[in-house]
Amino acid sequence: MTHVLLVGGDVALLEGLAQSLAAQGHAPSVATSLAEARELATIEPPLVLVVNRALASSAGAELLGIPLSAGGARLLYRAATVPLAPLLPALQRSVLADLTLPLERHRLSALVHSLGERARATGRDLRPAPPDTRAR
Repeated sequence: MTHVLLVGGDVALLEGLAQSLAAQGHAPSVATSLAEARELATIEPPLVLVVNRALASSAGAELLGIPLSAGGARLLYRAATVPLAPLLPALQRSVLADLTLPLERHRLSALVHSLGERARATGRDLRPAPPDTRAR
């Protein structure tokens, strides 16, 4: 189960993507602002952070401050009708993919699945300790 945090202002699109990812066995959550995303990521860092490109462009380095779990990745998305917003070079280097949604929703699913499998294969996925092995 891969934890995915979707961030942006188009709630209908993000809720639809969240439902699609949940149906595939992932654990998505939706935030409408970077402040809300930071709060959610502080509680449980996501393996995949998907952010609206325009929001990432206006936030700049603030986006880099949102925690990710080990082996995590940042993905950006935009609508097909929206022009590309410029990004800081540091942010450009930290982004794994730039998607056009909803057209590339299958690519998003494939990336989330691949990142989840890689985290499991390398032992970076979060596994809760069984109750009988926890310290008392």
